[in-house]
Amino acid sequence: MRPHVVAQVAVSLDATTSGFDADQARFYALATLWQEDVTLVGADTILAQETAVRSAPHPGPRPEGPLLAVVDSRARVREWEGLRQLGYWSDVLALYADQTPDRPPDSTIPELVTGYDRVDLVEILDILGDRGARVVRVDSGGGLLGALLDLELVDELALLVHPVVVGSGRPWFEGRALTLEPAGTEVFEGGLVWLRFCVGRS
Repeated sequence: MRPHVVAQVAVSLDATTSGFDADQARFYALATLWQEDVTLVGADTILAQETAVRSAPHPGPRPEGPLLAVVDSRARVREWEGLRQLGYWSDVLALYADQTPDRPPDSTIPELVTGYDRVDLVEILDILGDRGARVVRVDSGGGLLGALLDLELVDELALLVHPVVVGSGRPWFEGRALTLEPAGTEVFEGGLVWLRFCVGRS
């Protein structure tokens, strides 16, 4: 059975996901409410944080934590062991496609190969569900979120709206028409607004 997929995104008032200081503490405190089994992330999100990953404390895997699954069709991520040791996740899983470049022969990172030149997100979710995952939280904007929305794989959308107008950049939905059913609203100190929606199907 395919897991429930929730996408959480920190956005500005003009719907961009970059160009402002997101409230990371609030964002990840809210994320714990889903108690996800899998955190699904795109390679670009990980690559943007690799320097921070290298310099962060590494207390080791958290056995009760979710699995970190990274969509990495071009095998660009290198800090796998650092990610595993950050203390947030129980383990890491590299999601590759058939045409993904060869990995180091001594790699010990668990991997799952689906699709030809791109990771097959439908099959990935089906496999994760078969392995017991009930909730997958998408912690990524841009291409991965867009692909999941295009495939109608997102069940729930949560926007942490920050009281700032960036004035540039592309909106997180990039012109997509979405049918959203309100599921909750909460206002926090400093003008942060948390909007939750169920995502309709066409």
